Amino acid sequence: MREYEEEFGCRLIVMRDAIFYPSVTYLEELIWDADAAHDLHLLLDTPGGDGETAVRLVRSAQSRCKELTVIVPNQAKSAGTILLIGAHHVLMGPTSDLGPVDPQFPDPSGQGLFAAKDLIAAVESAEAAIAANPDSYPLYASLFADVNAVMVQQARSAMARTGDLVREALISNPDRTAEDVERISKALNEQLVELPRDHGAVFGAEDAERAGLPVVRADPTGRQWRLIWRLWTKYFVLDRPVYEGRYASKELPQLGL
Repeated sequence: MREYEEEFGCRLIVMRDAIFYPSVTYLEELIWDADAAHDLHLLLDTPGGDGETAVRLVRSAQSRCKELTVIVPNQAKSAGTILLIGAHHVLMGPTSDLGPVDPQFPDPSGQGLFAAKDLIAAVESAEAAIAANPDSYPLYASLFADVNAVMVQQARSAMARTGDLVREALISNPDRTAEDVERISKALNEQLVELPRDHGAVFGAEDAERAGLPVVRADPTGRQWRLIWRLWTKYFVLDRPVYEGRYASKELPQLGL
């Protein structure tokens, strides 16, 4: 980490976790003393999470640096994509993957996350099946035993808010013009909100460039990507959520990765 900071003249922090409200405090601990006149690089790996929290994170990061670069060695899905669209630069290599901007919720079983879009689709499919065959109600009632009306409404509300969150994240980059925000927001809404049917849909560097995101394509044989990859593999082997920077390090129990 020190080697990267010295060579690329920045402060480097790492966040590997699902994005929910505790992330704000953990990330703040890494940057509370950051110099706003210097660049900040964030190595991010996340399956997604809460979009509202993602906007808070990118606003906080932008307020602590001259330019923000988000580095994606693996994945930055859903709320992770919302976070990085507020950056000045998004460093992506051949393994980098963004994803559909659909809100994520903790699974009621405590195992991983589920997409709001998937929950809504499953409930609507069950409603149609029961309407066509009322005798199937007991079957669907058992399948949805862990789902209640509040969860479904929360999923619908979160989906309705997605477009606003994309705009708010884009605006958090102080160097963007209103025209930039409108243009990129329109492209992202089509490609990452409306079209994808699967939360796991791949969205690589070329797709991100077409959507107008400030992608920097890393040379996989270059010095910067090699340093990033060496660092990333250590977190991969650690196999747990972690927040780490120059002066702070926080490991958490396994969650959603």
